[in-house]
Amino acid sequence: MTRSRVWAYVIVAVGVIVLLANTLFVVGQTEQAIVLRLGEPVRVVNAPGRLGAGLNLKAPFLENVIKFDRRILALEAEEEEIITADQQRLVVDAFVRYRITDPLAFYRTLRDEGVAADRIERLVNSSLRQILGSATQTQIISERRPQLMQLTRVDVARRAQASQLGIQIVDVRIRRADLPQQNQAAVFRRMQTARQEVAARVRAEGEQAKREIIASADREVVITLAQAQELGETTRGEGDALRTRIFAQSFGRDPSFAAFWRSMQAYEASLAQGDTTLVLSPDSAFFRYFERGPSGGGATTRR
Repeated sequence: MTRSRVWAYVIVAVGVIVLLANTLFVVGQTEQAIVLRLGEPVRVVNAPGRLGAGLNLKAPFLENVIKFDRRILALEAEEEEIITADQQRLVVDAFVRYRITDPLAFYRTLRDEGVAADRIERLVNSSLRQILGSATQTQIISERRPQLMQLTRVDVARRAQASQLGIQIVDVRIRRADLPQQNQAAVFRRMQTARQEVAARVRAEGEQAKREIIASADREVVITLAQAQELGETTRGEGDALRTRIFAQSFGRDPSFAAFWRSMQAYEASLAQGDTTLVLSPDSAFFRYFERGPSGGGATTRR
């Protein structure tokens, strides 16, 4: 084989490879493609509701292919400062999930995903200012957040459809809603002051309740002691009256025993300490029960 023939085969092979490279193209299951002829779209491959994934043909050198993702795409919107219905400033950080449903309209309107991200972000920010601007700060943060997100998603979807962007808005969510940095310190101080006022009020109420309980307990103690003292005095008076009545009855029955009993009580009261000195006359009746004989003689001084 001559050298010239070898070069001819090589040139033919290269030409075939170049021709096949410009004729065949592959579209994956997660992709959709638009075939352009001299810059004008002529057909769509593997769009939603159509088949065409795999190996496809196009006119070489006249047609080229642009591919888009069929899956749900994510877009992180830039932070947007809004003013709520109660005149509070909030910095809102949102994200969007969307899908390209009409690649031909998407290409004609937006050309590529970079332009689409910028356009969708402006739609989202405009919708957030309108929807969230009609709600209060508390409603945005906690009370009506799911309902507000649903309204925002519907509004962004309506705006995208009106603009014929060829996309479907799947979801719009607020990832973060915070106060602006310059307002956080002031809000924190207000919250701290409010909590301190509540704590002071609770402590004052507790102190008042403590004093009322102590006063009520002291009053109950005084009343209880007074009632107990009254009952004790009454009981002692009744006992003394009963004792006096019993003594009177006993003394009336036996006068000699009564005299003896009174003398014993007098002895006990006078000599109980053990250091009492009594100086009495020999014929004193005080110690008559100490006399040893019938004559009643005894000592003049007894201890």
